[in-house]
Amino acid sequence: MTRFRYKAATAAGDLLEGEMEAASQELVIRQLQSQGHLPIRAEEVVARATPRINRHRLLRPRRVSRQDIHLITLELSTLLQSGLTLDKTLAILIDLAEHDALRKLLSDIHKAVRGGASLSAALEAQQGTLFSHFYLNMVRAGESSGALDIALGRLAEFMERSRKLRETLVSALIYPAILAAMAALSVIVLLTFVIPRFTEMFQDLGQELPWPTQVVIGVGGFLESYWWIIALVATAGSYYLRYQLRSPSRRLPWDARFLRLPLVGTLIAQHEAARFTRTLGTLLTNGVPMLQAMLIAKEVIGNQVIAGAVERIKSSVKEGQGLARALAAVQVFPRLTGHLLQVGEETGNLEAMLLRLADIYERDVQTAVQRLVVLIEPALILSLGLVVGGIIMSVLMAVLSVNDLGL
Repeated sequence: MTRFRYKAATAAGDLLEGEMEAASQELVIRQLQSQGHLPIRAEEVVARATPRINRHRLLRPRRVSRQDIHLITLELSTLLQSGLTLDKTLAILIDLAEHDALRKLLSDIHKAVRGGASLSAALEAQQGTLFSHFYLNMVRAGESSGALDIALGRLAEFMERSRKLRETLVSALIYPAILAAMAALSVIVLLTFVIPRFTEMFQDLGQELPWPTQVVIGVGGFLESYWWIIALVATAGSYYLRYQLRSPSRRLPWDARFLRLPLVGTLIAQHEAARFTRTLGTLLTNGVPMLQAMLIAKEVIGNQVIAGAVERIKSSVKEGQGLARALAAVQVFPRLTGHLLQVGEETGNLEAMLLRLADIYERDVQTAVQRLVVLIEPALILSLGLVVGGIIMSVLMAVLSVNDLGL
């Protein structure tokens, strides 16, 4: 049996906390529901040997994270669906807040709502970019349709899917990144620490070395003496690239080059198609008008070439053209998008078809990333083997040439 710590809302709207032993989280939820309570959280209790102090948090106060926003969105939807008022729901969430920054955010929202503001207005009044235009418009649509709980539930599902896709991409690239870093470190150690020891020995002999050995020794000496120049150039290049990508106008040619890259270009197009169709489908399902939904969906696209194409699609739709035909004309998304959207328009299920397309492209992105990693790993290992083998061969050539001279 596992011990779970739970939080639930009673029928009177009060917060209930405690621990329960059960075989699974589902059984805890069922037990709470059978008692007439509304489960909010049920987490496994993990035993900790000794508490650890996070020095980073001591130096800098914790901020409201994207995960915090997802959590309160899900809890808002759950509590509102149980029949609690928005005022009571926010009061419960304030008690559930795990850190001061989140508690202050919820308190400010609660204060604005109690003062007569709508939830969307209270969220929009918060400083920073915690709540995107997509988030705010979803809440507004839910308020106008009288289904705020359903809108928040769809919003929480959207955020969860986005998080899983993002984590899949990051997790898949961690191993190749570590492998590349270790390869670079190995070559640097060979050139700056190992090769100089052989160089001193060869210099004492006073014989001319083979040109491959001279090249390796020259590269090693340059790294040892002028490493700061390489670091300076790398830093300047990084800042220059960030400067170029910060502005949409300067970023446009870079994004066009990225789309033309083999394998990577297809992956970018599929990733942007997944984000566009998921956002547009979610907004349309929630009752947001088409043109407004397309304007918001454009903001979630990172590639400026595709964002410009979406703007042209919006203009065509505004003139009365169908979405599928306008999208097929720009030719930036995979061809499957236009064909399936045409079927969705003809059958009157455009929203459902957009969400189905998002599922397809998200799976395609995961598959493409896995294939790309499969190609990158042997390429990195082969490159490292060639470089290290070349360095070793250059040293062996020098040793053999010295032995020949001795004979």
